[in-house]
Amino acid sequence: MARAKKEAALTPEERLQAALVPDWEWPYKLPENWCWLKLVESFDNHTDSKKKIKQKDYLVKGKLAVVDQGQELIGGYTNDVEKSYSGALPIVIFGDHTRCIKFVDFPFAQGADGVKVLRPKPFYLPKAFYYALQSVNIPNLGYRRHFPLFNKFSIPLPPFTEQQRIVDRIESLFTKLDEAKEKAQAVMDSFETRKAAILHKAFTGELTAKWREEHGVGMESWHLRTIGEVCENVKVGIVIKPSQYYVPQNEGTPAFRSANVRECRIDDFDWVYLNEKGMKDNSRSIVHTGDVLVVRSGNPGTACVVPERFDGYNAIDILIAVPNKKIIISDYLCYYTNSPLGKKTVEIGKRGIALTHFNVKGFSQMPINIPTIPEQVVIVRTLGDLFAQEQQSKEAAEAVLDQIDLMKKSILARAFRGELGTNDPSEESAVELLRQVIEQEDGDVIRPKAKAKRIAIPAEIKPLLSGANEEAIVKLLLKAAPQSVSTQTVMSISKKKFELMDALRNLEKKQIVSKSDSGEYSLVR
Repeated sequence: MARAKKEAALTPEERLQAALVPDWEWPYKLPENWCWLKLVESFDNHTDSKKKIKQKDYLVKGKLAVVDQGQELIGGYTNDVEKSYSGALPIVIFGDHTRCIKFVDFPFAQGADGVKVLRPKPFYLPKAFYYALQSVNIPNLGYRRHFPLFNKFSIPLPPFTEQQRIVDRIESLFTKLDEAKEKAQAVMDSFETRKAAILHKAFTGELTAKWREEHGVGMESWHLRTIGEVCENVKVGIVIKPSQYYVPQNEGTPAFRSANVRECRIDDFDWVYLNEKGMKDNSRSIVHTGDVLVVRSGNPGTACVVPERFDGYNAIDILIAVPNKKIIISDYLCYYTNSPLGKKTVEIGKRGIALTHFNVKGFSQMPINIPTIPEQVVIVRTLGDLFAQEQQSKEAAEAVLDQIDLMKKSILARAFRGELGTNDPSEESAVELLRQVIEQEDGDVIRPKAKAKRIAIPAEIKPLLSGANEEAIVKLLLKAAPQSVSTQTVMSISKKKFELMDALRNLEKKQIVSKSDSGEYSLVR
């Protein structure tokens, strides 16, 4: 309210200068007919704190989509239609905590936390504003609020018709990148499926069927045992106040925690260190080469083998299995625990459901089907080779996805530097566009320019039109027929460019007007 009163006290020219970024403060040079605009001056905040839907009230299905600050476009649904956003669409959603930016052109309700509803001002096309906002480098403050930072940033403002060309160019390029992204994502999504299938074959004997045939060995060589029977010991790491032994890095011995244990590998970071007393008091939980470490809480059953370089480390709240090497190979036990069969058994046997907690007894009683040591060796070697190939495919797909994200960021950056080859330097400058909008903010309904010859709209078209804007555009196209009309000429009807573009899109949807490849409009009927 205070800001509105302050603006009302300024002349249009003073408001214009207050909105513009002075030349000497430009972050980088723009085309001559562009300008830099203070970000806070580019939109109106339509956030309604009285209409927010709390996350606990989200439905899986409902009458109205809920848009929040999460990564997914739709966070959930509600049947409370009274909470629907009542303003004009489309709008842009900004996640105050997440910095997530969304374009919304459908009825929705606001999510409860961190949702900012931004409606671009009439000098900015909504889709162009959406992309331009993504080009602003807002730093990551974690879960702190980011919206107050908008006061410190500026945003490029291209001429109005250039905005549409930018949007068209971005979406053309993004469509091609998204096709490539779908293929790479399909590889990623199928990785776990392929991995599960390979592991299933390994522990049902299918993977080594040919080997057994060649060596005259049958499935009767496989025996169902418990993990307790095939291990010399199953124990748990430190569970009582391990922090009392913590010392700074390089002043003690590293200790494994759940975060360090991944499927068949170790995350060598974020260690805690135990002092000499801690190691002495907890010598039982010191791990050695070949021990199998199994997560108890969070992701129970996730397992890895201790390599030689980690021999002598301690372990905190982790199961430690010491395989009997005469019966079972460490890697075989590890692969089995991480397999679908092992995971299913862990799921059945875990204790403390709320904490997804898994104990020594539960792990020791897990059944495991084991072949002879020579066949275990073949299984482990084959799994290693297959998973190495799968990992290469996965890493290649990950690299493609990362590259696509970088390319999109590059396209957005170039787009709002005027480097996509779409700018027409002869078009009316963005400063003039901004000046016109400021001068006309409280103006009348859009009308065609004066002195135009009176043109009657055909009876078959007139009932399909909604409002003066659509009528004005149709009259302009009728006057120009059979010639087509440029977007710039259509925009010259009025200074309210935003509303004119809305009308154009509506006419296209009604198939009253069509747009050529060159960007010119003509009547269909």
